[in-house]
Amino acid sequence: MTTVHVKWSQDRLFEGIGSNGATALMSPTDGPGVSPMQMLLLGMGGCTAYDVVDILEKQRQPLAGLELEITGARGEEQPKPWTQIHVLYRFRGDGLDAVKVERAIALSVEKYCGALATLAGVANVTHAFEILPA
Repeated sequence: MTTVHVKWSQDRLFEGIGSNGATALMSPTDGPGVSPMQMLLLGMGGCTAYDVVDILEKQRQPLAGLELEITGARGEEQPKPWTQIHVLYRFRGDGLDAVKVERAIALSVEKYCGALATLAGVANVTHAFEILPA
């Protein structure tokens, strides 16, 4: 079991505190922090990115960089959950094997990423990837 904390700082600014003491600022979309709904997308992105990098390193792939672009659409009615999420994985590396990249993503999506599995329970999650030179 994991325990995290959310602490009200001021106005509409909140501090999220992880079980390891690391912090993240949260606020409405016009505030200085990341909105809680965007935090869900960021958490999912971090989860799948970690998996993919780990898998590609084990496959000894020449990964030089990875960036995810995550777009989402929310429902019209409250509580306006995410209904559509698309993840674009942008890999950098000379000599990356596209088949191994695709397999690493599939393993993350289908087997390892708990955050993605959780969001996929309420939203249609799709993905694509690009391989760019290092």
